[in-house]
Amino acid sequence: MIRLFLPVLATLAIPLAAQAPLPVHVGGRAVHEADGSWRFGWPGVYFESRFRGTGITVAVDTRTEFLRVSVDGEERARLVRPGSAQLTITGLAPGDHVVRLDKLTESQEGGGRFLGFLPIAGDVALPPPARARRIEFIGDSYTVGYGNAAHGRTCTRAEVHDTTDTSRAWAPLVAARLEADYRINAYSGIGVVRNYNGAMPGQSLPTLYDRMLPGETAPLEPDAAGWRPQLIVISLGGNDFSTPLHAGEAWASQEALRADWRAHYVAFVRRLMARQPQARFLLMGHDPFFADVETVAAELNRDAARPVATLHYGGLELTGCDWHPSLADHRAIAELVTGAIGRIEGVWQ
Repeated sequence: MIRLFLPVLATLAIPLAAQAPLPVHVGGRAVHEADGSWRFGWPGVYFESRFRGTGITVAVDTRTEFLRVSVDGEERARLVRPGSAQLTITGLAPGDHVVRLDKLTESQEGGGRFLGFLPIAGDVALPPPARARRIEFIGDSYTVGYGNAAHGRTCTRAEVHDTTDTSRAWAPLVAARLEADYRINAYSGIGVVRNYNGAMPGQSLPTLYDRMLPGETAPLEPDAAGWRPQLIVISLGGNDFSTPLHAGEAWASQEALRADWRAHYVAFVRRLMARQPQARFLLMGHDPFFADVETVAAELNRDAARPVATLHYGGLELTGCDWHPSLADHRAIAELVTGAIGRIEGVWQ
């Protein structure tokens, strides 16, 4: 595996403008620009193509993102410095290959730009990968994988960025086990009605959810590129309740906050149900607010077409940055979530 720093260490064999990119499968929300590039910002976005040949070129503008390039599931390079990168991978065994670019880090503002997978001489384009199963994950820093690859709980802001690897967070691990495509709409520090320590009042995950990119107000494109998940997994609440209320906030008491949280959570899920009537729902939570999650599910189940499931998790070591789940924790959560999905009757029908 090579780790690329700018200036670029690998160059294109043929000028970029002379090559047509391979057909691409996009996992996650991304804005398709007129020049054919894709701008992306939500965590865990990925791009995949298939080709027959012995090499491929990856063209991307990383901005502030860390990105991983893999071929046939094997990491070939990690792009970790800002700027335009053009990486050519050669010497592959003759035959069919899958090339993939994964967004590892979180960018609440800005994001990267994917220019394409470019064939080299002799390559033949194949239909891009697509999976029958589709899962959407909605959450906060636990879903992002905030600082999950850190070696300790005390981290600078730069270290949080550099040690966040969404591809090794519980949501992609679940999707990999179930051979599912996925989208992650998650934002560190965000809640249903209240954010961590009362920050950014009026901005919540339900308000950010309708954005194509988290740092831009442009709304979702019509039909969201035909995204129709069979399952939507939501893990929210930690930021709403993890810090005490401050003077001047909208709630007079914890009881008022909890009641408002439950009402807004129910409304958010009902909005998602109207948009994705085919989807089943799994609501996750941990103590001390899991009872509220169960109350939300019970309210939804009064008139839901199909039962809303819940999952409690806990017992984590929390040795990632700022007491967040470690890589081992994410594997443990993935095991629980995979089991819970297996208990949802008819989820893939």
